[in-house]
Amino acid sequence: MMDDQALLRYSRQIMLPEVDIEGQERLHAAHALIIGAGGLGSPVALYLAAAGVGNITIADADHVELTNLQRQIAHQQASLGVNKARSAKESMQALNPECHVVALEQHVEGEALTALVASADVVLDCTDRFSSRYAINAASQQAGVPLISGAAIRFSGQLAVFDPRDDACPCYACLYPPGDSEDEALSCAESGVMAPLVGLIGCFQAVEAFKLLSGAGSAHQGLSTFDGLSGQWRHFQVPRDPACPVCSART
Repeated sequence: MMDDQALLRYSRQIMLPEVDIEGQERLHAAHALIIGAGGLGSPVALYLAAAGVGNITIADADHVELTNLQRQIAHQQASLGVNKARSAKESMQALNPECHVVALEQHVEGEALTALVASADVVLDCTDRFSSRYAINAASQQAGVPLISGAAIRFSGQLAVFDPRDDACPCYACLYPPGDSEDEALSCAESGVMAPLVGLIGCFQAVEAFKLLSGAGSAHQGLSTFDGLSGQWRHFQVPRDPACPVCSART
């Protein structure tokens, strides 16, 4: 049961008929896993903590550098040299001390990744490497846990939700078959990125997580891309690949 302070804190969400007290209580009981505490993970972490998601695990092995501060808003000048997951946790709990946050200051892979994904209600992929995205997708499919994927480079962003509970929903490997993806060297460090773009995509990831965890609305379908130079969104229907090496055995 929420106390008076919680009712006041989340009142603007509770007054939404699609959320109400029941939806807010579902948020409070939920566990969100955020992998990556950089440009995408920063707004995801801050907004999910602010919205009242009760349990959040955030994982990142990197440390805050000066070049990160242009866009990674969970970190500050005083965070330089600090692990990103730890820095993000401090910002999240400063915003909402009632949110239980676990910071994993390491690269999570293998069986540890599989177990971590299985413990969550939703997974948010905020990484920038194809190897990580494929591993997270495989763990999501194995555990049957929804995956919200975001990406941003230069002036272009992407958003997709992969829900293994939906038999018709594709997975990340359906969209980007292994071996067909872009070179991993394509990164913000190599190509640059507009600061607000990662915030925009990260916020949309947080919106999708909010809906999935609270029960409000319906999940995003297909792949959406955003062109920051023109301000235009494009939406693509993505069919499930019956020959996908990751999700083809899904029943």
